[in-house]
Amino acid sequence: MKENYELPEENDFTKETHCTDVNPSLPGTIPKFVDVLPIPKVLSPDRLENGYAYYEIEMKAAMHKFHRDFDETLIYGYNGLYPGPTIEAIKCETIYVKWVNNLPSKHFLPVDKSIHGAIDNPEVRSVVHLHGANVAPDSDGHPDAWFTRDYDCKGPKFCRKVYEYPNDQQATTLWYHDHSLGTTRLNVYAGLAGFYIIHDFQELSLNLPKDKYDIPLIIQDKSFKEDSSLAYPSGPPNGPVFPSIVRAFIGDTMVVNGKVWPYLKVEPRKYRFRILNASNTNGYVMKLSNGDPFIQIGTDGGLLTKPVTLTSFPLDPAERIDVIIDFSKYKSGDKIILNTEENDLKSDVMEFIVTDPCYKSKDTSVIPKILRPIDKLDKEMAVKTRRFVIGQDLDFYKRVMLSLNHRMFSDPATEKPEYDSIEIWEFANTLTSPVLAAHPIHLHLVQFQILNRQLFDLTTFKPDEWIEKGTGIDYYPDIINPDPSEGGPVPPEKPDEAQRAWKDTVRVEPGTVLNGTIGSVTRIIVHFDNHTGEYVWHCHILEHEDHDMMRPLIVVKKYFD
Repeated sequence: MKENYELPEENDFTKETHCTDVNPSLPGTIPKFVDVLPIPKVLSPDRLENGYAYYEIEMKAAMHKFHRDFDETLIYGYNGLYPGPTIEAIKCETIYVKWVNNLPSKHFLPVDKSIHGAIDNPEVRSVVHLHGANVAPDSDGHPDAWFTRDYDCKGPKFCRKVYEYPNDQQATTLWYHDHSLGTTRLNVYAGLAGFYIIHDFQELSLNLPKDKYDIPLIIQDKSFKEDSSLAYPSGPPNGPVFPSIVRAFIGDTMVVNGKVWPYLKVEPRKYRFRILNASNTNGYVMKLSNGDPFIQIGTDGGLLTKPVTLTSFPLDPAERIDVIIDFSKYKSGDKIILNTEENDLKSDVMEFIVTDPCYKSKDTSVIPKILRPIDKLDKEMAVKTRRFVIGQDLDFYKRVMLSLNHRMFSDPATEKPEYDSIEIWEFANTLTSPVLAAHPIHLHLVQFQILNRQLFDLTTFKPDEWIEKGTGIDYYPDIINPDPSEGGPVPPEKPDEAQRAWKDTVRVEPGTVLNGTIGSVTRIIVHFDNHTGEYVWHCHILEHEDHDMMRPLIVVKKYFD
């Protein structure tokens, strides 16, 4: 552990005597805030090749200790670690990574062999997607570019062993994770995820908190069996398929950087936290237990124009947020808990404990008034508007599956934007049961901007007409118009300041039920200006993605007459 993670100097994994009556399957018996938060170390290159940093990263099974009072747990990890080691890069300095699959042939989690990608394919396959990266298609981690141990079996899109990451984008927090078709949910849950951080000279010049005061947090919810092994549902035993994919996975414990409910000792000074929601399904609204604010400085794609003060923020699967917490006003011994708006034990995420100041490193960091200018994409420059309905269908076995325009991943590509074109994409969330839920939609290759969101009347909605023509949708539902006598549609709602920056994952908000049924449209604007070739876009709820809520995305060359 000492070799792979940074720990406090006193290396105090525990704050009290071990408990002998802990049952990992019963969260109420698990002591909170007794394990120190590990910080994954930054990985050094294996060597330089022609002046470029070259890494070999091994995917393998390993044992991991999630909690002081647990036995060791079998996981899959990059270099055998959970989370994987952090990769840091400088803008426009290309690196190369060979992802080596040394995973076993049999999965330790329940594999549904009836879904697309898993049918007649090996149980354990892997391919790595660098989420949010501007890369060529052969290094993107296409879900059909999977491979097995020693490359014995390869997916139809497999074409190279060493991936090239040009890092041709602004400073931001990315993450890498498994993306194998039909088993992404299992492999990410098993531990195949890690941070990838890009720096640039603009960011480095701002004098933000850095080094040990710049901390990445990867947050996931998990469940455990009594023997400390990871628990994941096998689906209903009396269903047509067993094991069967489930519609959602909601764990009962919170894990941060690989520890269940950890704590972090902080000095009375400013800290930067890069927070990633890497959960399979669960979205969170996060806040501090004392009601104090976060200072947000960045989103998925990099820095905001200027800092934004937040008392809480939503974070759906795959979204990242870059925040500063200022602990300078607290005294030694004060404790603050990072909370979610859950109504159970998961309302706690981790604990901060304020310690005496370290006078050797006086806090000279600042929160600048201006972070980075952001060029706003002009919707008048959009050459096409595409519309998508988030709905549901039944698969071959009559199981409910979520869908995009009622198409499956294997259906022919319908999204073929031209290189260097700007498009507007609109997503209508029509789902009102079993719960009102957002869907985090992720586009590979590109960063985009959120235009607005708008409520509409589901009872009169004509989805086919709307997809084709943009008509057949009623933005005049009286039940949500505060003053129907004024006339006019319910106006689009612009994103708040915290979302007015580059994104690669957008929450497609649900509608609401208010004396009737209301849906919600989310609009984004995208510039396809990086590469041409075959990519994908999908819901980042991993159970949905694996059950066909994913579509091809092909950026084509622009042809001139």
